[in-house]
Amino acid sequence: MIRPVDSVVIGAGQAGLAISRCLTDRGIEHVVLERGRVAERWRSERWDSLRLLTPNWMSRLPGWSYTGPDPHGFMTAAEVASFFEGYAGASKAPVEEDSAVEHLHAAGERFDVVTSRGRWRAANVVIATGWCDQPAVPAAARQLDRTVTQVSATDYRNPSSLPAGGVLVVGASASGVQLADELVRDGREVVVAVGGHSRVPRSYRGMDIYWWLERIGSLDRTIDELPDPAAARREPSLQLTGRPADRPLDLGTLHGSGVELAGRLTWTDGRRVGFAGDLDHTLATADARMRRVLAEIDAHIDASGLTAEVLDAEAPPVIAVDHEVTKLDLKDRGITTVLWATGHRRIYPWLHLPVLDATGEIRQRRGRTPLPGLYVVGQRFQHFRNSNFIDGVGRDAETIADHLARRTASACRA
Repeated sequence: MIRPVDSVVIGAGQAGLAISRCLTDRGIEHVVLERGRVAERWRSERWDSLRLLTPNWMSRLPGWSYTGPDPHGFMTAAEVASFFEGYAGASKAPVEEDSAVEHLHAAGERFDVVTSRGRWRAANVVIATGWCDQPAVPAAARQLDRTVTQVSATDYRNPSSLPAGGVLVVGASASGVQLADELVRDGREVVVAVGGHSRVPRSYRGMDIYWWLERIGSLDRTIDELPDPAAARREPSLQLTGRPADRPLDLGTLHGSGVELAGRLTWTDGRRVGFAGDLDHTLATADARMRRVLAEIDAHIDASGLTAEVLDAEAPPVIAVDHEVTKLDLKDRGITTVLWATGHRRIYPWLHLPVLDATGEIRQRRGRTPLPGLYVVGQRFQHFRNSNFIDGVGRDAETIADHLARRTASACRA
């Protein structure tokens, strides 16, 4: 049986719940299809010690925000899942759990959405499956010897979930540095292959770095303001951890804890791996970018007359590495696991509509795809720098809901 509905939302994470609330506020009939439970990825695809990178006060969605006792703290994954579950309940979101989408295709001027629990026909579809879909494990992984355990940051849970021995962590953005820190604290020998990353301090001049980024308008910058939109959407997450500023974490503190640093992973022949030898350049590039951001904050402080209200400027130290690993024999070094912290990619095997570009991403402009009635929300830099943040997805959801409501009203008048 085909169930008719005005709009279908695919995904019940932050993006899907935000657009659902906006559609409800506009009186748009809809259903939210979720392959598992509300906020499933926060329940089953996060490591045990993970916390939000953004402070709790930044957890804001349409009609909902954090009201707990620790606004300057960082929610655990379980607390985030509970936060979203509460939002879904308060919004009366029409979520159909355990309804994995298997096919989405055109049916005349409407869309057919086939799920594991039935079939829907809708005038509008909003794809809200998010940015963190599948681990982006590089092709080099296929060359590693089968005796080496490989795990992605999505599948990792805690140190005891890995075999005994050392760990090569590939990637130095937020996930890579957090997991390397956890593993070296567990007594493991750890090597980190460092690629491009964005380094900032957790706190600057007495305030959280995200407070400053919001204050100077960095999170409000749009994709139209940038010279290279594709590069902007590939930006790595900030090299931060959700913990107090008195416990800073960057490659310098990791190195001081005994973690060895290498450049980008470039090759493997089974049990040996090689690196690019570009560590100094990568560190210098990240340091220069960080100092430009801090200079922008300093200029804002001076221009706004906040100098007496905040602490004195103190730049984070330059990271100096006395020895760079360029080649590694995994067996000789006792490294039994390679942990891929190399980001995510999006796959849409169920999407049978001509809206993907040459890289497999959904073509869109402010959430509208080339097909009338098909929308997307929750993408990295969809329009604003924080479009895929809990705190930023709401703006895009409001824009999409407005357009969808006008489209629905026009169809009713026709």
